[in-house]
Amino acid sequence: MSASSTRPASIDKLVQRFQRVSDPKRRYEQLLWFAKKLGDFPEAEKTAENKVAGCVSQVYVIASLDDGKIYYQGDSDAQITKGLVAFLINGLNGLTPDEVVNLSPDFIQDTQLDVSLTPSRANGFYNIFKTMQQKAADLLN
Repeated sequence: MSASSTRPASIDKLVQRFQRVSDPKRRYEQLLWFAKKLGDFPEAEKTAENKVAGCVSQVYVIASLDDGKIYYQGDSDAQITKGLVAFLINGLNGLTPDEVVNLSPDFIQDTQLDVSLTPSRANGFYNIFKTMQQKAADLLN
């Protein structure tokens, strides 16, 4: 059984989109495009409990449950990081909290974004994902 068969289609679609781009500069351009498409984040939610720990930039993520599906909102003060947040929101919105909690972060390597990013950004990408998983886990309780 391949890793992708256990992955939600929304994540697979994003992975394939980034795998088609071999040039790291173009991957950055895609992230910036995602950043531009990210919805507004409520200023009131920019609190310590919504801040992603371990990120060099300021990153905030909130999650809500609607009809058994999880929906995230996020923001960052750095455009590339904001693109990473938008990438994850695109991939994870509409999944069940269980699906998010059980998702392996190996899809991050499959995008090849981790090799395009600086080590601190790649680490931040994992931290954002882990924060989103924790928010999903909190919604299960």
